[in-house]
Amino acid sequence: MNDRYAKYPLHPITGAIREIVGIFEELDFAVADGPEIETDYYNFEALNFPKDHPARDMQDTFWLPDGRVMRTQTSDIQIHFMEENDPPIRVIAPGKVYRSEATDMKHEAQFYQFEGLVIDEKGKINLGHLQWTVKYFFDKFFGKGAEIRMRPSYFPFVEPAIEFDMRLTGDHIPERLRNKWIEVLPGGMVHPNVLSNAGIDPDKYGGFAFAGGVERLAMMRWVIDDIRLFHNGDLRFVYQFFAENDDVTR
Repeated sequence: MNDRYAKYPLHPITGAIREIVGIFEELDFAVADGPEIETDYYNFEALNFPKDHPARDMQDTFWLPDGRVMRTQTSDIQIHFMEENDPPIRVIAPGKVYRSEATDMKHEAQFYQFEGLVIDEKGKINLGHLQWTVKYFFDKFFGKGAEIRMRPSYFPFVEPAIEFDMRLTGDHIPERLRNKWIEVLPGGMVHPNVLSNAGIDPDKYGGFAFAGGVERLAMMRWVIDDIRLFHNGDLRFVYQFFAENDDVTR
């Protein structure tokens, strides 16, 4: 890198994504990408959202005049990747997503997610593997002392569906976050219909999937109280994130 640019910090979203990807690469996850403008099929139907499915109401979607959508989650990358690759599969997919909703301190119309997917022969993958993977990630991203718990939930593309809550403990954690359970990451076992739609035999293969919001995790990591700060272009905010000062936030 030219020394002229070495003094400039990464944007915190870029830095968080690079670190997230690096953690999963330690577990031999490949990295995948996909289109931000999607068809209804890849954004909804292939993920077990039939056209009349009430779960579609969970998504606030930007529809384009030609019937395509601005993707509402990075789960569409699951389908593309499974169509193009045979199991076993282990992939992480970060990217920008879009929701047609009002913005406030916790919500933005565009934000970043990362999607994880593991597929292997039936009997080789279970919820315990998902729990271990998520715990490994949180320990790496937040440091030791990140506790997690699983709660039953509902998402049409996984069955059973799980919601992960996280709690940070230890004197190094800011008081406003310390010992508080916070909902951070949905996941579960990939629904057989999703496997079938991607051309994978659900009688032979199974696996798990999970997704996380990059800004939400970064807000907890660096104690940021307004998601809009990530996107307003204020360089005073960005310049706080020099790599050499990263250990201060842990």
